[in-house]
Amino acid sequence: MIEWLLEPLREPVVLRSLLELALLGLIAGTLGCWIVLAGRAYSAESLAHSMLPGLVGAALLGLPLVLGGAIGLAVGASLIALVSRIKVLGSEVAVSVVITSLFGAGVLLGLAPATPAGLNGLLFGDLLAVGFGDIALAAAYAGIVLTVLFVLHEGLLVTGFDRINARAIGRSPAPLDLVLALLLAGATLVAVQALGNLLVVAMLIGPAASARLLTERIGPMMLAAVAIAWAAALAGLYASYHADLAAGAAVTCALVVAFAAALLIRSLRELVTSGSRRRGRGAQSRGLRLRSRRA
Repeated sequence: MIEWLLEPLREPVVLRSLLELALLGLIAGTLGCWIVLAGRAYSAESLAHSMLPGLVGAALLGLPLVLGGAIGLAVGASLIALVSRIKVLGSEVAVSVVITSLFGAGVLLGLAPATPAGLNGLLFGDLLAVGFGDIALAAAYAGIVLTVLFVLHEGLLVTGFDRINARAIGRSPAPLDLVLALLLAGATLVAVQALGNLLVVAMLIGPAASARLLTERIGPMMLAAVAIAWAAALAGLYASYHADLAAGAAVTCALVVAFAAALLIRSLRELVTSGSRRRGRGAQSRGLRLRSRRA
């Protein structure tokens, strides 16, 4: 058993992947909680899909994927802003139209004869190909995210849990939403090289969504989200190594299992709580009947 546990850790590739996932889990566990509380999970998926044409274009031109992804995000954001000005369409419709179009364009570019092999790497990432440069980038960005979230903690706390009353006390959610959107865009860029265009959303939103089911307080929620991300990363890498599975997909499946477990725990907890309340109401009504009889 000890040998089974230690064998993957002797591989430098696995260690680099684990370190990258630990940093991404730290980013996702902290930033993701605010994204979930603000109801911006759809934005995370939209950002990931909008950068696909940029990623494929970068691969065609031999440019860094980070640059291509950044251009894709800028084009996507600009198109969404333009289409959203059409009053007949709602903002969600505008986002759906733009993101679907960009994702389709990215797939067409990826299937073109001139596209180099490796489109799967753009869609699903190549976690085992993570280098020290990727780890350094993730570490630097983790520091940025933690610093910004610490500075803005009070404002995020007010707008995250009560957006309506936040305006009444002079705290507009709009500037903080913009900061969260920028942080989310950066996190998507940093994580996409390891997890790919399709799987990156699972890491950015999955741990926070699971933690949200387990606790209502932001501090414990962040700690739980980071712990869930790290546990899923470890489980996914072990499954990938011993069962010869795709590393990114294995981590994503582990995140899905974690969410299902959190949902089950919450359901059981609510069932126990409702049962206790019914028993309490029953005991109270029996006491009332006894007192009425004695009277």
